[in-house]
Amino acid sequence: MAHALGKERGWLLAYSEVELDAAQAAAFEAALVRLQAGEPLPYVLGEWEFFGLKLKVSPEVLIPRPETELLVETALAWLSAHPGRRRAADVGTGSGCIPVALAMNAPDLQIVAGDLSTGALAVARTNVERYGLQARIQVVESDLLENMSGPFDLITANLPYIPEARLPDLAVSEWEPRLALGGGADGLRFIEPFLRQAQTKTNRPAAILAEIDASLQVAVLDLAQNLWPQAQVMVRPDLAGLPRLLVVEL
Repeated sequence: MAHALGKERGWLLAYSEVELDAAQAAAFEAALVRLQAGEPLPYVLGEWEFFGLKLKVSPEVLIPRPETELLVETALAWLSAHPGRRRAADVGTGSGCIPVALAMNAPDLQIVAGDLSTGALAVARTNVERYGLQARIQVVESDLLENMSGPFDLITANLPYIPEARLPDLAVSEWEPRLALGGGADGLRFIEPFLRQAQTKTNRPAAILAEIDASLQVAVLDLAQNLWPQAQVMVRPDLAGLPRLLVVEL
């Protein structure tokens, strides 16, 4: 209702007696039909909140989730501890939620944000422009890190990581882009080559942060520790206590 009227929720509480005009009523009813059919609310609204920011979303991109805010918080803490390191890359950027949140909270950060999906790139550019970040976030088409010119001080990624066998049982796979979800048979289809590419794209010191599925903790830790035997490698849990974020500090 707030969306149909172009108002905040608090306004609805204060002015509950207001009657909708024909266009507003039609928009509200159309949104209800989509919602009742099972379409996720963020797609119905066309935007969603992430890290305190309202971002455009569409079926071309994964809906930003609270779990991913752990990645942003960890990245901002690392940047705060390394004030001279201000060149970052975000891989599989989707809606651009990660680079936009980082840039809005680290005013001197320069970011290259890449994705393979042209539809996702269009959404990301819209969000970059919404917050006037065109001078600090470069949005590029890239297969993982291939088209991103390093080296970088910080590399973030929220890549497809759900093992394919589990996808049919997940409601998320009915509406959100499969390209942004499926991580191959073992969930590592994109994460493994991403980490290997990151070996040649980082400065020292640097941090690599990647969101993972809880089932991948052991495999991802082994992979990262083999690639960077001298690095500090760990997996941080999310608020539900599930292994969620691979952290590699070089």
